[in-house]
Amino acid sequence: MTEANAGKALTVQVEGSSFARIPIRTRVVMPGDDLDSFVKEYAADVVREGDLLFVTEKIVAITQGRSYLVEDIKPRKLALFLSKYVTRTPYGIGLGMPETMEMALRECGTIRILFAAAVSAVTKLFGRKGDFYRIAGDKARAIDGPTSGTIPPYNKAVVLGPERPREVATHLKALLGGVPEVAVVDINDLGGNILGSTLDKAGEKRLVSILKDNPLGQGHQSTPLGIVRTI
Repeated sequence: MTEANAGKALTVQVEGSSFARIPIRTRVVMPGDDLDSFVKEYAADVVREGDLLFVTEKIVAITQGRSYLVEDIKPRKLALFLSKYVTRTPYGIGLGMPETMEMALRECGTIRILFAAAVSAVTKLFGRKGDFYRIAGDKARAIDGPTSGTIPPYNKAVVLGPERPREVATHLKALLGGVPEVAVVDINDLGGNILGSTLDKAGEKRLVSILKDNPLGQGHQSTPLGIVRTI
């Protein structure tokens, strides 16, 4: 239970304190699964008072029915055009494929995505990066596309960000008897965001620092839940 994922450290020091980041190995979450049952099955007997349970945004979204097979998404011409100008990274395709860009247009609205793309095109000329997602917002940033390192069947699916993540975090805390704080997180090897939590802003900022090296891993680890524990 206290073993880190391969290539990741179990503990980290932040703001003068040491924290353990304990990954919880689970089965693969499938569409139709109930998030409450899943969290109770794998986390209820593990969390202690003072812990923080962090939940990946992907399993929240999947249990909300927000996973779509690539073959079922029909991108419009605008999505085909815009996706060509998105920088792809080794850590994920982002909106760099027509299907993920199509879902961003549906989620965020065409006007917002076009405005984000226009501003980004200009600011990139001056060496500034990240404006597209700053303007497009968390919904665009949280869209996960298929990669070779993704666990099937999600290697052939697009998963949107979760709905009402702050409400989900509050609900899960109550479900677990109010013992752990809870955060719904979007963490990858490039950094992370807290989409919703039971923490205050300072606590969320600290949590980003604690998780910034992505202790749950990016590939086939099957650890969509984790615990942060002060040591």
